[in-house]
Amino acid sequence: MTEKDRILIAGGGIGGLAAALGLAQKGLPSLVLEKAAELGEIGAGIQLGPNAFHAFDALGVGDAARGMAVYIDNLRLMDALTGDRITHIPLDAGFRARFGNPYAVVHRGDLHGVLLKACRDHPLIDLRTQAAVSRYDQDSSAVIVALADETRVTGRALIGADGLWSRVRAQLVGDGAPLVSGHTTYRSVIPVAEMPEGLRWNDATLWAGPKCHIVHYPLSGGKLFNLVVTCHNDAPDPVAGKPVRHAEVRRGFEHIHPRAQQIIDKGSDWKLWVLCDRDPVMGWTEGRVALLGDAAHPMLQYFAQGACMALEDAVCLADELDGAEDVAAALIRYQERRRLRTARVQLQSREIGTHVYHPSGAHAALRNAVMAARGAEEWFDQVAWLYGSTGLEGAVSTETRGA
Repeated sequence: MTEKDRILIAGGGIGGLAAALGLAQKGLPSLVLEKAAELGEIGAGIQLGPNAFHAFDALGVGDAARGMAVYIDNLRLMDALTGDRITHIPLDAGFRARFGNPYAVVHRGDLHGVLLKACRDHPLIDLRTQAAVSRYDQDSSAVIVALADETRVTGRALIGADGLWSRVRAQLVGDGAPLVSGHTTYRSVIPVAEMPEGLRWNDATLWAGPKCHIVHYPLSGGKLFNLVVTCHNDAPDPVAGKPVRHAEVRRGFEHIHPRAQQIIDKGSDWKLWVLCDRDPVMGWTEGRVALLGDAAHPMLQYFAQGACMALEDAVCLADELDGAEDVAAALIRYQERRRLRTARVQLQSREIGTHVYHPSGAHAALRNAVMAARGAEEWFDQVAWLYGSTGLEGAVSTETRGA
């Protein structure tokens, strides 16, 4: 094979590695270009719906992914003002039977490690670090990528999987900086022995309050609890991974129930992120270049679907490029199959933040009444359009329940 046979992938995160694995499953070689000196992931826990596991199976890492996951019992919704449970969605055998795969939580680094090992073990995948993609040119037969050190790399196509601040997107779409949500997220982990004994649930738990919320769930085989607390404090500028003092974290949660406050008091070594996303766009391809994951459709955390959508993208991309002689046409088909589904998740992530995570007063009372009235099967119906997908279907489900 020549250099022009391989597909270039900008970014060695979860989306980029998944894309490489998906292509390798179809016999297509790739070169992953990662700007960092080492391949790895920052952050702690992420949630994975059944659609993520559908994608893992298609990428050939299903068993490995299931082996390192932590399986929780419920999605639990608590009222952060009263300390009362509003509702829960069981993730038991009935849930797995309905959607064909489990719901789980994982450490982001563990998930990245599974994908990285599979990539390193595959002869069709090359990984290159300290290789920041700056720009690209293309002609009728190839894409030529310029790296930050002015090295040129040639390939059959370029997939921009380089995240929220994607350089590939900047050239392809040119829509400027991401949108700042004004929501500040603080992350920590708590040893299980330090978690209040009455709150050591094997659940993904959300405490929803006025302009704030708390999420916690077990990680690392139940040895730790991942803790994510978010305040809608109108933060004006994007920030990522900045260390912050406990007193600053506590400031946005003085109004909630003591039962919820005590969870925050167990946190330490806090880091801060200001959440950003972008509006959906109609196009993220240009000839032999396409975007994937956060580079294509960055979203707020409220649907817990950012990584899941990137994994689905990878499966769909590989499916379209499999045997394709016309690369540009294949990338357009990939975009068309993914565009409306990912736009739906982007926009509903914002709405969930408004109507489930952060309402107050009558708005919150309505949330409580509506959500408490639903039984398990009704909840399953609401999420069937999302969790039932393999990433290979068309742009949007024909099922309208949960719209």
